[in-house]
Parts: sequence; structure tokens; C-alpha cells
Amino acid sequence: MSDTDTAALLVRLVVGVVMIAHGWNHWKGPGGIEGTARWFAGLGLRQGKLQAWTSVVTEIGAGLLLVIGLLTPLACAAVISVMMVAGILAHRPNGFFVFKEGYEYVLVLAVTALALAIAGPGRISVDAAAGVEMTAWAGGGIALGVAVVGTGGLLASFWRPAPAKAESRA
Repeated sequence: MSDTDTAALLVRLVVGVVMIAHGWNHWKGPGGIEGTARWFAGLGLRQGKLQAWTSVVTEIGAGLLLVIGLLTPLACAAVISVMMVAGILAHRPNGFFVFKEGYEYVLVLAVTALALAIAGPGRISVDAAAGVEMTAWAGGGIALGVAVVGTGGLLASFWRPAPAKAESRA
């Protein structure tokens, strides 16, 4: 096993577990699925409960796929897409830094997932055991392309941001 294989395994495990934890929290956290649905609706997503379940399934599913290294470019696409949606809806208005609820954290997760899709899952993965090798721009292109199309489709179909408040001129 090379250093690159070890690095890919570490990245897959950490990002995978983080995504599983995110999905679990959206499902079973303090507000449960209902709280997540209300939060998503408050961000302007129609059908908040559907979006909450979509998020839970996507986050836990992508996390599990990353942990075992299966369908890695698609798992990375799911991470990138979830982070793009989170960045656009919840974090972008707050600036860059995470301590102000900014997009710093979601940006790091999205770019890490893209880098993993480009580098590949490493030899300690189901993909490698099955002889699936989609690295470099094939893996990265698939991940980024699927993420952008998925994010765009979700936002176009379900996001209805609140109208900007008009400034009063006294």
C-alpha cells in the first residue's frame, strides 16, 4: 500500500463519517426530521419534509459509500452537491468564516470531495477490488458534473428564496 492509498483511505473515512454524522443529525438530532424539514422550509425550500429526507438519505448514503470506497465519484458528487446547496442556502449570506456560520467549512468539504474524486479511492476500496478505475479528470469530471446538475436541478425545482426586503428611505 502506497502513501497515496493511505491518504485516500483517511480522507474517505473522515469525510464519510462526517457525512454520516450530518445525515444522522438531520434525522435523529434534537429537532428530528420535522425540525430539519422546518429549517429547510425556512431557507426557502418547498416540500421541506421531502428535502429533509433527501438530505438524510444522500448524506448517510454518500458517507457509507465513501467509507467502503464504492462508486467513489458518485459519492463525491453527492458530498459536493450537498455542500453546494448548504453553501448557497445557509452559509453564503454569512460570509466566509465558519465562526459566523459562513461557507468556509462547506467549501473545504466540497473541494476535498472533488480532490478525492480526482485522486481516486485508493487500493483499499471496493472500487479497486472490483477493478473500477475512474481517476483524474474522469472521476473529477463525473463528480463535478453530477454535482452541478443535481444542485442546479434541486434549486431550480424546489428553492424559492424570500424576496429581498426593500430598503426604506426616510
